[in-house]
Amino acid sequence: MFSKLDDLVKNYEEIGQQISDPEVIQDQERWTKLMKEHSDLSPIVEKYKEYMGVQQNLEDARLLMEEEQEEELRQMAKEEWNECKETIEVLEEELKILLLPKDPNDEKNVFVEIRGGAGGDEAALFASDLFRMYARYAERQRWKIEIMNIHESGVGGFKEAIFMIQGKGAYSRLKYESGVHRVQRIPVTESGGRIHTSTVTVAVLPEAEEVDLEINPNDIRVDVFRSSGNGGQSVNTTDSAVRITYLPTGLIVSCQDEKSQLKNREKAMKILRARLYEEEQRKKAEEVAEERKSQVGTGDRSERIRTYNFPQGRVTDHRIGLTLHRLEAILDGDLDELIDHLITTDQAARLNQMTEQ
Repeated sequence: MFSKLDDLVKNYEEIGQQISDPEVIQDQERWTKLMKEHSDLSPIVEKYKEYMGVQQNLEDARLLMEEEQEEELRQMAKEEWNECKETIEVLEEELKILLLPKDPNDEKNVFVEIRGGAGGDEAALFASDLFRMYARYAERQRWKIEIMNIHESGVGGFKEAIFMIQGKGAYSRLKYESGVHRVQRIPVTESGGRIHTSTVTVAVLPEAEEVDLEINPNDIRVDVFRSSGNGGQSVNTTDSAVRITYLPTGLIVSCQDEKSQLKNREKAMKILRARLYEEEQRKKAEEVAEERKSQVGTGDRSERIRTYNFPQGRVTDHRIGLTLHRLEAILDGDLDELIDHLITTDQAARLNQMTEQ
């Protein structure tokens, strides 16, 4: 581990010299790339320097314990040695986590797709609750939301909601949300007071740029049609809605949220690119199935990941066995405690895997 850290420090210092070179500064593309590399390495280099400083203090305290004649000073040195030893153990764990391979998608914007599953109207209503939960979370993170497509149900819920969240680290925080979310509550239409169970499927896809995935124009068919709202009400009197079919697989993406056909096409293409990119990533992950298995689960949409139990006011994440009795706060977007636990568990699993290799 330490030889790798020494190499990283050396690389960090070399990049530091390069970004001050007038020739490099003139090449904006290269300079920007090096600045990003320097910025990415900075946290681990700073942590390693902190570690080396504490290691030096530990050695100084050890020498003082061996050489000092006065008992009181020897005792002070022993206390400092014990403190340094504890700090070093903590710093070593932090360094191991910082050395874990980064998910290349972590800093990307995301598309979130929410669809009502089993439970009819109640599932659609809960889909709208989850949409609000993620919208409130994005607001707390100062991220921006852009609605891509919403298909309302007749009772005020959502059969489907697709939206984009733009912000630093959006995918790194939200990627654990993919899967089946189950709700247990008494529907407003239930006169007998019985608890119903419904499900909603959530998919979180990293935004794919054109450089990530190129789509051959000959592989898509674009159809335009007149958009309509809930109950068949006219949203627009022109053919502004867009349906894109990816011919090799038959994948279809529709978008009618904008009044402009061009904007709907742009949005539909973004969603299509993200779905195809996710499929490509999934195939790659299957090639290293053991790695995927060891993680918290960030892709299987059929996996039941969480239950929201209204009568008991609790939320249970089944992947990590965590139950929080703060249902109302969580549905209001207070997701950090849940997400932090998921990230910690994922990191621990990957650290364990690295140790076994």
